[in-house]
Amino acid sequence: MLWGMAQSSQVTTPSDAPVAAATLPPVEPGRTGRGPALRAALPVLTVLLLWASAFIAIRFVAGAYAPVPLALGRILVGTVALAVILAVVSRRRGARPSLPRGRSLGLVVGYGVAWFAAYTVALNAAEHHLDAGTAAMVVNVAPLLVALTGGLLLGEGFPRRLLVGLLVGFAGVALIAAGGRGVHADGTGIALGLVAAVLYAGGVLLQKVALRTVDAVTGTFLGCLAGTVVLLPWLPELLHQVAAAPLGSTLAVVYLGVGPTAVAFILWARALRASDAGRLTTTTLAVPAITVLLSWGLLGEVPTAWAIAGGALALGGVAVSRTRPRRRA
Repeated sequence: MLWGMAQSSQVTTPSDAPVAAATLPPVEPGRTGRGPALRAALPVLTVLLLWASAFIAIRFVAGAYAPVPLALGRILVGTVALAVILAVVSRRRGARPSLPRGRSLGLVVGYGVAWFAAYTVALNAAEHHLDAGTAAMVVNVAPLLVALTGGLLLGEGFPRRLLVGLLVGFAGVALIAAGGRGVHADGTGIALGLVAAVLYAGGVLLQKVALRTVDAVTGTFLGCLAGTVVLLPWLPELLHQVAAAPLGSTLAVVYLGVGPTAVAFILWARALRASDAGRLTTTTLAVPAITVLLSWGLLGEVPTAWAIAGGALALGGVAVSRTRPRRRA
């Protein structure tokens, strides 16, 4: 449940308070500093829980909503919620939001289409073939894709740990594809999950660059709006399915728009602006584990032993690729 085009850079602005990896205030003698650290970690933990729950909600409504109408319903609700949040934030600041132009606007539209629209459709389609836990495992190879892109295009090179992580991670994906097919998993779902991972990684690469010049709330709203506009041709189909769907499924779509989309993406964007993208994205490695537990408890779905082993390999590969060798004193 992903990494910008310059992972080594950190961006902070007065309009967006750092959330995830912000510099903490000095600790007075005799105090542990755990309070500020916990307050900084809470937004990121919230993102992880909301994104993990999204895999469960998508799987829950799969019988009532097709992939594209579900994506439209989710980001349409998210756009409305983000508009309200943007209005409240602008009122508190006493100024109208500064809208991006030119290249900045293009980047925002790009990640909005890639992440909010295309990724969401691909993930919804994947969960018609995969249980929620397996889908989360496959999608969370995206950090590996970001590392590979950074090495090829951004001059970051391929350290030994990165190469080992890539090999281990993709071995895990191969294991899931070859032997992790249970009652709720098949090859089509694995392929769609990998497409979603590529779109996820591409969206975050664009987002990291866009957030250099666009504040998190405005950028998230405009990105979600761009994704909504792209999917508007499916509005008649969405309305038809809303009329036929059970109330619980429709409420789940609303939850997807408000929680995992509006709230989680704002927190994520603010954290991404304030911290190193590579380090921040390692936190998403917890999403599959949370998803498996939620799926087991709420949907009665447990990935096969092969899928769990493959997922562990994939996540282990990501972890290895993002670690740094210890420096000698």
